[in-house]
Amino acid sequence: MYSLRFLRENAESVRAGVIAKGYPAESLDLVLELDSRRRSILVELEQKRHEIRSTSRSIGTVKDKSERDALIARTRAASEALEPLEDSIAMVTDELDVALLELPNTPHDTTPIGGDASGNVSVTEGGRIPEFDFEARNHVDLAENLGLIDFARSAKLSGSGFWLHFGASARLQRALSNWMLDLQTREHGYTEVYPPALVRGSALVGTGQLPKFADDQYRIASEDLWLIPTAEVPLTNIFADEIIAEESLPLKFAALTPCFRREAGAAGTETRGLLRVHQFDKVELVRITSPETGYSELEETVEHALAPVKLLGLPYRVIELCSGDLSLASAKTYDIELWAPGTKRWLEVSSVSCFGEFQARRMNLRCRSGGKGRVRHPFTINGSGLALPRLTVAIMENFQQADGSIQLPELLAERLGQAEITAAG
Repeated sequence: MYSLRFLRENAESVRAGVIAKGYPAESLDLVLELDSRRRSILVELEQKRHEIRSTSRSIGTVKDKSERDALIARTRAASEALEPLEDSIAMVTDELDVALLELPNTPHDTTPIGGDASGNVSVTEGGRIPEFDFEARNHVDLAENLGLIDFARSAKLSGSGFWLHFGASARLQRALSNWMLDLQTREHGYTEVYPPALVRGSALVGTGQLPKFADDQYRIASEDLWLIPTAEVPLTNIFADEIIAEESLPLKFAALTPCFRREAGAAGTETRGLLRVHQFDKVELVRITSPETGYSELEETVEHALAPVKLLGLPYRVIELCSGDLSLASAKTYDIELWAPGTKRWLEVSSVSCFGEFQARRMNLRCRSGGKGRVRHPFTINGSGLALPRLTVAIMENFQQADGSIQLPELLAERLGQAEITAAG
């Protein structure tokens, strides 16, 4: 979200950024047109109010009855003209607020320009892609053959896009979650937070999911409460509508929460297994930073999100998203992807983004140095560290054995108390 003054003074550069993101230039033109109309109505409204005040003062000084009656009639007419103007300003203001909220953030200067995912840029890669002397199985076959996940019965309970983990797979989810959260809090200095999984709509507006992506969210019908699509929402909004001390920055939060998303997967393999589900657990990393350090801290957050991947020895690559593949709110984003040899594709397990002051403006989050001086908006950063379902897929498929068992990485073997997962559990 931008200040209207900034949009007026930087219309051409913002227009270029909006177009680079794949949004129509008309989305900015609408904001500017509504802003102009609103300011015009405000001028007319103030003129009428000034006329009423001036005429009212004159009434008391005029002795001639006919002249006084004329002034009274003039005041009455001006007062009657106020109501439609006030209605107009309220309507235009509402339209302007919505248009502003749907206007995307512009890409950072270093973000590559491109129209879609084909314009994304490979930054780095690591780990070793396994070479099997057998046909690699996908995670669905592995999990079902080992009795680890029951997709059919989860569909009976909840419909498609859900799961039932049993035995070693259930323990694996718990072990991974706790280990990754401990890694970020003990090694990387994040403060652990246990936030609510239900938030008000204003929190989703703050981080950018609302109003544009309301159909992707789960809402409690009778209340203004929404299931969180990511812990980014409650964590980033902790200090909404507050002024925080710049000396406290950066603030670094980590949380393990369930996440809920209505978005449907594509037909075929996307709808089977764990690739795209409606509920999943995820460790989320959030930073609130000074504008001066925001983008350097983005790079550090990427390294923190990569840490569990490297420790598990999984094959990975880091992709920088081009302008046309960025989310509405992001200015710069890196995706971390893992190779899944059975599924035969790269799977995104983390997306790490810097939003500049875009989210902070939406949620009215401000900072100030020394309790005095200029108030400004901090930068916000978030990233997954990591999402459980696709990480589970990568572990199962990369560490599978010829007999269909799964050889666990040493650090997971220690946590689960077993070196491999077999049909016996």
